[in-house]
Amino acid sequence: MAGKVTHWRQMTKVDIPAVLRVQEEAYPWHQEGVEVFEERLTLYPQGCLALDLGEGLVGYILSHPWHAEEPPPLDAALERLPERPGTYYLHDLALLRSAYGVGHGARVVRHLAQTAGTAGFETMSLVAVNQSAPFWRRHGFEERMTLILTEKVACYGDDAVFMTRTLL
Repeated sequence: MAGKVTHWRQMTKVDIPAVLRVQEEAYPWHQEGVEVFEERLTLYPQGCLALDLGEGLVGYILSHPWHAEEPPPLDAALERLPERPGTYYLHDLALLRSAYGVGHGARVVRHLAQTAGTAGFETMSLVAVNQSAPFWRRHGFEERMTLILTEKVACYGDDAVFMTRTLL
């Protein structure tokens, strides 16, 4: 796989079964329902990307404008995007293990940071899970935990950490 060209593209509803398979491997401890993916595609399709290396999907990312320091609960509907978002939120980045270590995640994070900055967002935020905080630190994110945020990210797991990155 290392010799293949990485291809992040717009996710479509047709991709959702493959996205769910990637999610199953990446997050076996918690699965978000198909409704979450369908809603994100409807609300903010430009923030839903799929990694397709030509032999099937090996990764995806869900992202969208959101409220600052208000991470949405897992497996929950957003209903609508805020009129005045305070951050560009990276909800979920998942790769199959076979796609690790060749820069796919780094490329999509750089792309979304550039896109969000150009759109006028001052920050990006996320909840790091599965001991992924070191990856996010390498991409300019810093932990921002308060008592309130600790409570809000509890549904993400014991090691969940809220992180932000300044864009402007």
